[in-house]
Amino acid sequence: MNKIPETVSRLRLLPISKLTAAPKWQLETMRALQEPLFLWITNGQGRINLGGSTRGFHPHNAIFIPAGTLHGFQAMTRVQGTAVYFGRNHKLDLPDIPLHLRLRDATLHAEVAHLIDSVQRELDGGRPKAETAAYHQLGLLAIWLDRHSQEASEEGMHASPQLNANERLTARYAALLEREFGSSLNVTDYATALGVTPTHLTRACRASCGRTALALMQERRLFEARRLLLETDIAVQDIARNLGFSTPGYFSRAFTQQTGQPPSAFRKARLSRMQILH
Repeated sequence: MNKIPETVSRLRLLPISKLTAAPKWQLETMRALQEPLFLWITNGQGRINLGGSTRGFHPHNAIFIPAGTLHGFQAMTRVQGTAVYFGRNHKLDLPDIPLHLRLRDATLHAEVAHLIDSVQRELDGGRPKAETAAYHQLGLLAIWLDRHSQEASEEGMHASPQLNANERLTARYAALLEREFGSSLNVTDYATALGVTPTHLTRACRASCGRTALALMQERRLFEARRLLLETDIAVQDIARNLGFSTPGYFSRAFTQQTGQPPSAFRKARLSRMQILH
């Protein structure tokens, strides 16, 4: 895979309402982050696909997404809450599987809110070693997640998505795709690596998340293309090459088909918005 510039990864808290106000492609494209993400939903509802399994979410849901986990997010109403991005170098003992906790007890709601508020106060306080202190607070959140996922299991509830055969294959494909989306591998190559036929892989992906294997691959590549066009000055032809497209022309056609405008126009619109803001 070609070297693709990564986004800055650091500890940060964002209002979920800000995330859901982002363009649809940033929310709904199935992709994996290189850092853990914790979502605390306080209002609204929608759907989230975690590792191939789609679930609905509602107020007072706590969702933990480990680094490298394929996910897509769809808001059906106005969603509020907090998103905690841990950064890649967090050094915390966090769960290695996705968790989705539906909290009914108001005491638990207060616990989560207190932990998040403690992290935010440290980051906003401007005191020495604030980020170190914030990570200690996140360590308490990691313990909280572990405790309540175990309690949910003991009560017969599934804190982690229970994947069927199609979802397990889709999750394996997603993990491989996340490592190799910048290569020139095609669906047949991925299917061979997974020990299945392309038809079987496509059927599993469609059953799991409503997208074909080819659509998932193309969406992931073009998600990265949009990110690079927005966040870097890398030439369009270099983006095409870095993302495994055979020619810049093929990349431009694929990009235009999905976004409605060619890569150069997409970047120019970004620059125009920046000039207006300044």
